[in-house]
Amino acid sequence: MAAQKNRFLKTRLHRAISAAIFSTGLVVSAGVSSLAFAENTVQQETREQVTVAAGNLGKTLTDIAVRHRIALSFDPALTQDLKNTAVSGNFSPLELIDALLEGTGLIMTANPDGTYSLMDQSNYTMSGLAVSAEQIDDSVLTEYKGGQIESGGRLGTFGEQDSANVPFSVVSYTNRAIEDQQLESIAEVLASDATVQAGHGFGNYAEKFMVRGFALDSDAISYGGLYGILPRQIVSTNAVESVQLLKGSSAFLNGVTPGSSGVGGTINLEPKRADKDLTALTLDTTAEGQVGISTDVARRFGDKNQWGVRVNALQRDGNSAIDDENREETSISVDVDYQAEKFNVSTDVGYQKQTIDAGRSVVYSGTITEVPTAPNATTNYAPSWAGSELESVFAMVRGDYELNENWTLNAALGANKNKEYGDYGSPTVNSANGDSTLYRISVPYEYNTIASSVSLLGDLTTGQVTHQLNAAYSGFVNKTYTAYTMSDTSAGNISNTNIYNPTDIEYLSSSSGEGNMDNPNIQSKTDVKGLSFADTLGFMDDRLLVTVGLRYQEVNVDYYNYDGSFDTASNDSITSPIYGIVYKPSDKISLYANHIEALQQGGLVSKHSFYNYSNGGKVLKPYSSEQNEIGMKFEDGTLGAGIAIFEITKPEAYGESGGLYDYFGEQRNRGLELSLFGEPLTGLRINTSATWLDPKLEKTKNGTNDGNYAVGVAKYRLALGGEYDLRTVEGLTLGGKIIRSGPQYLNASNTLEVDPWTRVDLNARYESSIAQQDVTWRLNITNLMNEGYWASAVGGYLTQGNPREIKLSLSTEF
Repeated sequence: MAAQKNRFLKTRLHRAISAAIFSTGLVVSAGVSSLAFAENTVQQETREQVTVAAGNLGKTLTDIAVRHRIALSFDPALTQDLKNTAVSGNFSPLELIDALLEGTGLIMTANPDGTYSLMDQSNYTMSGLAVSAEQIDDSVLTEYKGGQIESGGRLGTFGEQDSANVPFSVVSYTNRAIEDQQLESIAEVLASDATVQAGHGFGNYAEKFMVRGFALDSDAISYGGLYGILPRQIVSTNAVESVQLLKGSSAFLNGVTPGSSGVGGTINLEPKRADKDLTALTLDTTAEGQVGISTDVARRFGDKNQWGVRVNALQRDGNSAIDDENREETSISVDVDYQAEKFNVSTDVGYQKQTIDAGRSVVYSGTITEVPTAPNATTNYAPSWAGSELESVFAMVRGDYELNENWTLNAALGANKNKEYGDYGSPTVNSANGDSTLYRISVPYEYNTIASSVSLLGDLTTGQVTHQLNAAYSGFVNKTYTAYTMSDTSAGNISNTNIYNPTDIEYLSSSSGEGNMDNPNIQSKTDVKGLSFADTLGFMDDRLLVTVGLRYQEVNVDYYNYDGSFDTASNDSITSPIYGIVYKPSDKISLYANHIEALQQGGLVSKHSFYNYSNGGKVLKPYSSEQNEIGMKFEDGTLGAGIAIFEITKPEAYGESGGLYDYFGEQRNRGLELSLFGEPLTGLRINTSATWLDPKLEKTKNGTNDGNYAVGVAKYRLALGGEYDLRTVEGLTLGGKIIRSGPQYLNASNTLEVDPWTRVDLNARYESSIAQQDVTWRLNITNLMNEGYWASAVGGYLTQGNPREIKLSLSTEF
């Protein structure tokens, strides 16, 4: 998406200013007149799917100009010995020429008489101002051929960074990947990455992730680098430009997350921007009858196109692929930006509402001695009254001011208001035949956050050493409000069901509860502040980059009783270091290593009778996690590849009914990651990754579980994905994905092992026209074989994988 965006920016810039510097004396012409060009402007701006083979640049450009009647002139000396790379995508003829010129040092300029010329980029000036690639391209990220993956992302206080220049592993999935595969949630997007394993939250419908074998809650996903701003449980993708995955500990870069998950990695979402004028409409449906409509409208205004507005809206409703489950979603976002020479500011406002009826959530383990076989993929073992309504309003303002050519000041402020209500009923399975018990708990939950960040980024040179400096503040204040009622959980009063042959249990009356269900009182207030400073020193013409830094982190939490009265508090701080190194033996290869330490919030031990912890109400101390990592990256714009070896340790808290809940030992994950993505052959795009983990428990209480595998962590994961543009059928693309997940354990004693599983997905895309209007058909089938499997044991409970779902959509742009 970024490369296509840059081509639009280049084209707009060239045509706006090059008419004033028309050059004469050009030798070779494509042989068509400017009058013919003017008559065929509409033809030249019409986009179509094209594939151009690698070859002689001059001949390729001449062939395109003649075919599309473009008056293009250039000196043959400019293209002598230059080759064009293979290009495939949806382009107008002028955009195609811009794409072929990328990396050649040449640019196409528009002349006053309607013709075009090629010029050496280094000689392209106007009023004494040199127009360089850096000025035209406002993205620091490398987009791989095929447009579905970018190398890099927003790294907290470091801002947007290309992966090749930082001692971390980070990758971004673009909006094109989201659209082409009809990915409706963040979990669906990240299913393509073997590093990430997804499940549900405890008893609810929240997306919960495992990254490098450590939990990442959905409310710890950042938005433009700010925590706590997005909807808390499920985030729609319709207004997302990119999903950026940072693998590994990130507390130095981003600060402490809400809830303090994310030791093994974090996710950042970037909103869409009005890069070009756009009016798009998509209609979608599933085999089960769920129907959706979405629009995406973008415009730029002003004499210099300095103002941009982008509006995304989505409405979807209907039955899911799970028996009797219904989901409805409404999502609206408005993004406004202003771009000046030295000052950029953007405002993003969003609204999201999701309603889930008869929602299948998770399965708890009771008195089982082995993990039962997963039910049929479509079986819904939740009662008909189980469900949730999730509503959120969120906003963010971000500004960047260029103080001078070396220093930039960035600031961001965001806020949200989440309101949820759920009637939850998840079975507890007690035997291999599926016999289970079930109770009801109803919870209103409100979650409000204000987050902010300020950073100063700059560079300077001392002797032969360059410095990339950043000083930053980041923090958030989060308040939660809740209450609950629940049915009787005493022996003999819990309703019986079976996960293979479920009973639709009637709504269970309340026997206990706390707080005001209509107007819940405050439950907690979290105030997190962090100050950081880092310097990346460049040696040997920046082929060797050494990053050192310190972060001061403060975490203050107040806890309240259900009646709103103050209960207890937790206050702690720490100063932690970061060390990183990147060495580039060539322009395409980066070797890196890092060491990161981070402070995480400890949390309050539950006082709920369901858990019966003897120290209920106690606040656990904040804890520190550590990461060491080495790796190698390869990037050439066509292919990206990486290998990483890492070790992450964190204290492990757990407890048993009637006993203490406290830190007992630590979880130590060692792992190996491999990845390969891009477009190695014209029309063939791949995205493949693999992860092997050794997630062990150490220093456990009385040594009972020493050497056991950590709960809910798959020992290995493979994700093999790709697609191919069929040459025999113009406009048709076929693709698919195979996910293989290894065994994992449901308990710390490792007596309950969850079987490995394999899932196969297929997708197809066809670009055609209806009544001279370009349209794109998309067909996606997830879980082709309709396999019933336990996708995750994260949290010590079971999340079942979704059944086969067939999605069809029709999209067009006006």
